[in-house]
Amino acid sequence: MKFTYDGYTELIELIRKEDYLIADYNNWKQCEKCVILRHDVDTDLQKALELATLEYRMDIKSTYFVLITSNFYNPNSNRNRTIMKEIQNMGHTVGLHFDEMAYPDDVGRVEEITVHIQNELKMLSDILQMDVYIFSYHRPTRRILDADIRIQGAINSYSDIFFKQFKYLSDSRMYWREPVLDIICGQLYQRLHILTHPFWYQERKTDMKEIIENFIKAACIERYKDLDDNLTNLDGIIGGIRL
Repeated sequence: MKFTYDGYTELIELIRKEDYLIADYNNWKQCEKCVILRHDVDTDLQKALELATLEYRMDIKSTYFVLITSNFYNPNSNRNRTIMKEIQNMGHTVGLHFDEMAYPDDVGRVEEITVHIQNELKMLSDILQMDVYIFSYHRPTRRILDADIRIQGAINSYSDIFFKQFKYLSDSRMYWREPVLDIICGQLYQRLHILTHPFWYQERKTDMKEIIENFIKAACIERYKDLDDNLTNLDGIIGGIRL
């Protein structure tokens, strides 16, 4: 599968061609044959918006999991709140992407991590001014995965039910560990749980090295623009900088 927007479009078209219904974490039980589409936003909310827009044009809805402890983006900035609202307004769901490693003193401690998840769900709910009740993990330890954490009123996308009753497929590190297109075509599974990372998808075919280099360059430009918004006569201070 190509890591392009055309490639992602082909994935969705194949899902439909093979008569899978696109479901979510709430309504999947109503479908005999379905796919849950999940996106982890590890680095860049703008990339999430691009993929959400593509899905909206194809009349499908999915779930975008957002970090609130990321060093790459601030979910409470005006710009990123606006992006998340746009994603929601297209009919998608925004969930919490929880990073256990943000709490080094509590890594692997189930009770403490459960409290942190509850706190972060509330924080993201406050940011979006609506209930956020679904969470996924970012870099979880085996102990936390095996704990099958359950929180009243919340849905854990890593709970046993979404792995034992679904075939889980992921493009982690820009690599499908199993042939996702063949699995869809083969119809070996009635329920699929597909994770993608918007960061890897581009307009044209691009390798990992170029994607990361472009991300770093774009971050420099974004930092410059933010400084320019907050510092009078930035060009005069630095004498013009080539980005």
